[in-house]
Formats: sequence, structure tokens, C-alpha cells
Amino acid sequence: MIRQETAWVLFAAGVIFLASLFLGVWKWQQSMSSPEGTAHRYVDVAHISGLMYSFATSAVLAPLVQFSGWPSAVNATAAAVVIGMFVVTVSNYVRLAIERRTDNQMRDRKTGLRGVRDALIIGEIGGTVVLLTGFASAQL
Repeated sequence: MIRQETAWVLFAAGVIFLASLFLGVWKWQQSMSSPEGTAHRYVDVAHISGLMYSFATSAVLAPLVQFSGWPSAVNATAAAVVIGMFVVTVSNYVRLAIERRTDNQMRDRKTGLRGVRDALIIGEIGGTVVLLTGFASAQL
């Protein structure tokens, strides 16, 4: 039987995947209307990163949650943090694509980027460490 929190992680992976498919339509439309045949850099980045995050969520996070030794609340919280960071990242790429003000957010960074970067590092790595140690404690 699949754990309830695993089902939610897989559902989130499906939502991220579906959103990435729509981003692919946007990418295709921009590519078709561009003289160079390319989409804005951050439309491309949002599309690709969304696909990668959806597969990471389903292929890595979901099994770690399913076979973890931690309580459901710990697994759900850790997975939600990681998935939330994935969504924040893709959403930022979409924002950059809509604004079309840069093709390199690091070159044209704003002052508040360090705090966001730190939150992403702590959230993604920390949440994954929690899930990985829960898996290891139960399965190894």
C-alpha cells in the first residue's frame, strides 16, 4: 500500500510535470515566432528545470518518502519543503521570462538574492537529507 504522503508527493510531481508541459507550449510558441527560432532564455530554463524537478520528485523524493522510517509528518514536511523550493525556483524563472529584462539573473542580480539562495540551499538539501536519512534508517 502506498503511504498517504507518498501519494501527495507523486501528485505534486504530476502537477509540476503538467505545468512544465504548458511551459513547453510557451517555449514552442516563442521559438516559432522568433527570427532566431529560439525562446527567451528563461522560458527555456523554466521548461527544462520544471521537467527535471518533476522527475526528481517522482523518481527520487517519492521513493525516499515511501520507504522512510520517519513518521508521516516528518516525511510530509521534508518533502513539502523540497517541492516548495522547486516550485519557487521554476516560478522565478517564469517571472524572469515574463519580464524579459535579463538573460542572466546572476549578472543582473538584485540585493535580496542571497537570502533566497540560502533558503533554497537549506530547504532543498536539508529536506533531502531528512528524507535520505529516514530511508537509510529503515532500509539499510
